Order: sequence, then structure tokens, then C-alpha cells
Amino acid sequence: MPNGFVNVLKAPGITSHDIVSHLRKVYGLKKIGHAGTLDPAAAGVLPVALGKATRMLEYMDDVDKSYKVEVTFGLSTDTGDDTGKIIETMENYTMPTDEKVKEALETFRGEIKQKPPMYSAIRINGEKAYNLARKNIEVEMPERDVVIHDIKFQEMTQNGFIFEVVCSKGTYIRSLCMDIGKYLGIPTVMSFLIRTHVGAFKLEDAFTTEEIGLLPHIALLSIDFPIKHLPKYVISDEEAVMIKQGKQIAVKEDEEITEKFIRLYKDKEFAGIGRYVFSEHKIAPHKVVL
Repeated sequence: MPNGFVNVLKAPGITSHDIVSHLRKVYGLKKIGHAGTLDPAAAGVLPVALGKATRMLEYMDDVDKSYKVEVTFGLSTDTGDDTGKIIETMENYTMPTDEKVKEALETFRGEIKQKPPMYSAIRINGEKAYNLARKNIEVEMPERDVVIHDIKFQEMTQNGFIFEVVCSKGTYIRSLCMDIGKYLGIPTVMSFLIRTHVGAFKLEDAFTTEEIGLLPHIALLSIDFPIKHLPKYVISDEEAVMIKQGKQIAVKEDEEITEKFIRLYKDKEFAGIGRYVFSEHKIAPHKVVL
């Protein structure tokens, strides 16, 4: 059974679930999951985990993501993108200058508060927000703290502009586009989105579903590929047995560990994730893949 990650280049018009269904057939297994859903109209990097690699997905929660985004002026929708129902239009707006758009973008750099769109998978009282929206049930979406690490103006278009952004988990680019429009005093929608990286997964290294179908083994990455940001620790054969049995192992005296989670290796073989017990200077098994 194949175990590892696939860096999928998702095309517009298909869902993240469609990608998972396709890969189940290609690789002949049921246990598949993905990191970070992309809206059907969006494109770009979609990391998919196969087999035992699905156990590594939780360690990707905090990785940054980057996007290239097209914004269109003159209308806003209930979804925040151009697939939704139009709720406002403005025909006689003044096209902002490059400098004005750059000024607007800069106001969103750093830690910001953001209100997710109603058409999102956030749960409100146990039900997903987009289900409530489809029932025409209005609720107040809770604000959340997100971080815009970098945001850059690219170019103006005939009726909008293009920008690039690097952001923390939980950032809704549709909401960001709407908020930029509010700053400029013009209703806006996100008219195109391509995700260019998710942690270690980059757009230039991604495979289309067609390429994966033809060369499934070429596209397969190692189980530990996306967690190289975690510290590495090599264990002996005896320690590997202890970890497999659920026992803690003592950290070598000359080793200094500062992170909660550690990548464990028996020789060059990835053994799993260990959890460092600071008070005891020991490593406890957290996810074992041996």
C-alpha cells in the first residue's frame, strides 16, 4: 500500500473531494486525506496524504500558505467571489491608482482581525455556515485573528488588480478581497485564486491529476516530506522497539530539544513523531509509523 504525500495541482472547476476520489482510484486505497480545502473555482497546490501519511496532516495545521489573487471592482456577492449572488453593484466608480491600491494592501500587513464569509465551512452552533447561508439563515460570523506575513501588488487589470499574499492558517482570501474593497470604497469580488504554496509544497513542483494518473509513483513523496520543519532525532533499534511499545525513551545528555514535537528516525527510516516531555527530558511516542 502506498504511503506518502502527493502535491496535486488542482484545476478550477473541480472540488478538493473530486481530487481525493480520483487518487483513491489511481493508488487503489481508501485512506486518503488533504490539507487545506480549495474552493471549486480556485486552482493551485493541494497536498494530499495517502495511507499512513494521513496521520501527519495535523502537523501541517500551522504552516503558511501563499496565493496569487485577482480582484474585480464594481460588484460584491454573498460568497465574496464571482460565483455568488450579486448583492451590490457600482458602475460609476473611479479606478484607483497603483499607489492607492498599494496603500490599501499595506494596511492589511501583519496581525489583523478578519470575519470569514458566510459561505464557508466554519461551524456555527454545530452546523456549517454555508448550510445556514443556503437556508437563508443569517448569523453573525465571529471575527478571528490571522496574520498576513507578506502582501504585494502585482499589476492593474482592466477592471481590477492582481496581488500576491503569504498568510497564516485560517485566512480567507475572499474576505481579504472584500475588506480591501471597503478600504477603497468600491465593492469587490475575488475573481480568480491560485494557491502557490502550502508549507513545503510548491506550485512549481505540483502534478496535475492527468500526470499522476500516468506516473503515480513518480508523484509520490515521502511521509515526512511536509514536516521537515520539526527537529530531527535519531533513535537506536532498542529505542525504536520501546517507542513502538508506547514507552518513553531518555534523551541523550548532549542533545538539546526545544520543540514539543520531534521527527524520529531509526537510521534513515522515518519512525514517526515523538513528543518531548520537558519536565522529564524524555521523548514519548506520539505518532508511530514503523
